[in-house]
Amino acid sequence: MDNIAGQKSGLTIATYVSVIAIVLIWLIPTVGLFVSSFRDRDQISASGWWQAPFSVVLADAGRAQLDTQKEENGVWVMKGNIFQDEDVADRFKSGNSSVTAFGSRGRDPGEFPVGTTATIQNGRTLTVAANGDYVMTSPEEITRRGPRVYFQANTPPDFTLDNYRTVLTADNMDRAFINTLTVTIPATIIPILIAAFAAYALAWMDFPARGLLIAAVVGLLVVPLQLALVPLLNLHNRIGIGQSFMGIWLAHTAFGMPLAIYLLRNYMVGLPRDIIESAKVDGATDFQVFVKIVLPLSFPALASFAIFQFLWTWNDLLVAKVFLPSADESKVMTVKIADDLLGSRGGDWGILATAAFVSIAVPLVVFFTMQRYLVRGLLAGSVK
Repeated sequence: MDNIAGQKSGLTIATYVSVIAIVLIWLIPTVGLFVSSFRDRDQISASGWWQAPFSVVLADAGRAQLDTQKEENGVWVMKGNIFQDEDVADRFKSGNSSVTAFGSRGRDPGEFPVGTTATIQNGRTLTVAANGDYVMTSPEEITRRGPRVYFQANTPPDFTLDNYRTVLTADNMDRAFINTLTVTIPATIIPILIAAFAAYALAWMDFPARGLLIAAVVGLLVVPLQLALVPLLNLHNRIGIGQSFMGIWLAHTAFGMPLAIYLLRNYMVGLPRDIIESAKVDGATDFQVFVKIVLPLSFPALASFAIFQFLWTWNDLLVAKVFLPSADESKVMTVKIADDLLGSRGGDWGILATAAFVSIAVPLVVFFTMQRYLVRGLLAGSVK
């Protein structure tokens, strides 16, 4: 009774649930990055991306303005608006923020409720209204600089394109984009060309030690990339290419070759033997079989590896840092973003999220352009 027409098995339902779960696992962080790319850094630090549509409470500090200090009834009075302080104004540009609490110490910026008159150090008093207006009194004239006024403000959500302007208008970002293409395109084409020939030889040509070569290719798959960086750079320096575009092309080729050969060889082995043998009976050479039969039939595998190799190379940071010069005119986008926009700490989450979406624009175009080749019939039209 489990196979009655019109009824779905439990395995089918489990498959659907698993696929939906995997999609959500990948989609939710992406949505979070996308939302964060339009948020201000301070709001990102104060609340999660899922709270972006709601107001957040931000803590800040300004200074009482000495130029407003006047003596009234034996005390010195300073009046102003805390949101107009030059150290605060940039963080509260919308003008819709409201103070919820204030204080005189950085460790407790919400010590006093808004609207109350609080006695602070040195006999001074401080009153802060919800709109940011403050009144500070002092028994003695303040001569050095205005005292700090700490406060907490309820701030409405702020979505802005400033992060994208910062990333796209950074100095030499256009040059970094061109450099990334200069690195990625050859580093994708070269290993595919070499690996296709090697894969055909390992799949359909008989020669001594073929099995050992296949085992060596499989073994190279487990070699950590990080262990090969320094020896390979030393080799490049000895042969004269050092840190250059030629060096990074060869580095990406070397690191991508084992997987390319392994995948293409396994695909070519699965091609119908009758086609290959019929071509050889008709007098075709191995090169002709490879170019006219195997290569066209292997296009889906070539396209799939090209997609992955392009993504790996485009998003690479480590290899680019090692095999390219540190001069600004040689930086790729990942290095430019990491060094010049994020700095050594990388704490600006808004810039980081924006840079992520800017950098994935081209890979997305490449993926959706070549993805149609993956769904074609693998051997459509090859056998009558």
